This record gives sequence, C-alpha cells and structure tokens, in this order.
Amino acid sequence: MEVRHDTVLLQESVDALSLHADDVVVDATLGGAGHFRLLLETLGKEGTLVGIDADAEALVRAQAVVNEVPEGKRPDVRLVNGNFRDLAEIMDEQKLTPTKVLFDLGWSGFQLANGRGFSFRADEPLHMTYGDPETATTAGDLVNHLSEESLADLLWSLGEERFARKIAKSIVDIREESEITTTHELVAAIEAGVPTWYTHRRLHPATKTFQALRIAANDELGAIREGVGAALERVPEGGRIAVITFHSIEDRIVKNMFRDAAQAGQGTLVSRKPQVPSPEETKANPRARSAKLRVFEVGTTAPKKSINLHSFPVYA
Repeated sequence: MEVRHDTVLLQESVDALSLHADDVVVDATLGGAGHFRLLLETLGKEGTLVGIDADAEALVRAQAVVNEVPEGKRPDVRLVNGNFRDLAEIMDEQKLTPTKVLFDLGWSGFQLANGRGFSFRADEPLHMTYGDPETATTAGDLVNHLSEESLADLLWSLGEERFARKIAKSIVDIREESEITTTHELVAAIEAGVPTWYTHRRLHPATKTFQALRIAANDELGAIREGVGAALERVPEGGRIAVITFHSIEDRIVKNMFRDAAQAGQGTLVSRKPQVPSPEETKANPRARSAKLRVFEVGTTAPKKSINLHSFPVYA
C-alpha cells in the first residue's frame, strides 16, 4: 500500500514565520518534507534553510525536494541527521544563527510505516524508537520490565489513559507467561484489560497506550523542552518560533514555555490562542483535528533571562 502523508497547517505555519528572503530558517522536524518544500520555495537564494531529522530516510526525501529546484534559484540548504533537541549544538556546528524555527511535532505517514512498531495497525517489532533497538530503550523494554505501578503511571501521565491501571495489570499478567514483543501482542493485552465498550469507540483502544510508550521511549517531552528552549535562546530580535503540537501534553509544555518567555521579557506571543486547522482540512485529513499552532516572536523589551528547562511540569 502506498504511504501517504498530508502536512498539517502547511500554509498557516509558513505564513506565521513571516519569512524574509535572507532568513536563516530551521525546519527542525523534516518528516514528510511538506513544510520543507514550501519553505524552500518561499525563501530567496540569499537565505539559508536547515532541515533536521533523526530519521535518515527523511533527509533522503528532503534532498529529493531540493533536487527539484535549480541550484541558482534555491537558498543555501543544509540537511542534518540529528535530533532537534540538539538544536544549539547543530547551529554551532553549522556556524549559523537561526532567525526562524519551525517544529512540527506530529508523526508522518512515512514514520508510521517504517516497521518500527509506531502503529498498531501492522504487526511489527515493539521498538518505537529510531535508535538502535539493541542499545536504545524501546517500548518493548518498558512493557516487559517496568513494574505494574510504574507502567500504570506512565500510561496515565503521558497518554492520559483512563484505564491505565487495568491495562498495566493486563500487560503484567500476560508478560508473566511470555514477553510481549510485537505491536499486535500489545494490542491484545490492552484489549484484554479494558471494558468491551471501550474497544468499539471511534478512537482505537490502544491509541493512548502507544502514545505514552512512544513518548517515553524517545523522551519526546525532554526533547521539546530542550529544542524549543534552545530556539528561544538563539533566535534574535524579530525572529519567530512556530510549534505545531498534536496532543494536550505537548501543547501545555509549549504554551507554558512561550508564556514564561514572554513574562521574562524575551518577546511576545503572536496570538493569544493557538491556530487550529480549518474544518475543510480536518475533513480531508482527520489526523489534523488535534493540531495546534503556537507562534512566538522574539523581542528586546527586556534583557533575556535564562530559562530553567526542567521547571516546566507536564501538567499546568
């Protein structure tokens, strides 16, 4: 089956960056390269476009997009295989100061179809990580080795799963017989731990559990704090930072970071409320329905203050 990816809030997010021809723009999450393509087309040849992704396949997709534009008509393009949490180090290595940064925290259709267990639709190894599963912490490690209490707390805090304790107990009971090593084995354990009616809703009963395990395995919340925090420190006056989130935990973190940066005199929120997809977009792409775009403009109303990246709780 052909893999499809529909970029969410495409025009809105690029417009929100208020690009200038000579900007140094960072697409911190290349994914399906949808935003990257529009940024490439919008920037002038005096500009610089940096694309970052932990998935090497995303860089291949981005390079194919670059190759479509004649060299004399495109900005200076730099593609980096790395995690956006290392934005500060990447900018130092490239000897660049970013003026506009875009974070799209959603998962692309390509990522969900890469065979690493991110989706419960296919039966795949329970990895949920781009690191080497032999050395990185995987979702399978968490499922098979966390205590029942710790597993329940993880599902509740990172997935907001209402049946977290029942699911954790079901997982522990099943893994006592044999390890849970595939996505479908995990789905079966989840369904065994929830009421029957919970398996017949529009939302798949495994959705929140998979979300929680993916977030934990990749330390996604820590990455957001570090990546957005680095952008707040590095982007100069007049620059903008745009972040697209897809669930409430991510959105709380970004909302609080931007709010605290504004209160510290680092700049202003471009709009008080986040922008959300239009009804037409959500109808065409149901995955877009939970997306929220928040934008911060850096200013000099007061000297910049350092932000403690560990001071932002998951819940606010």
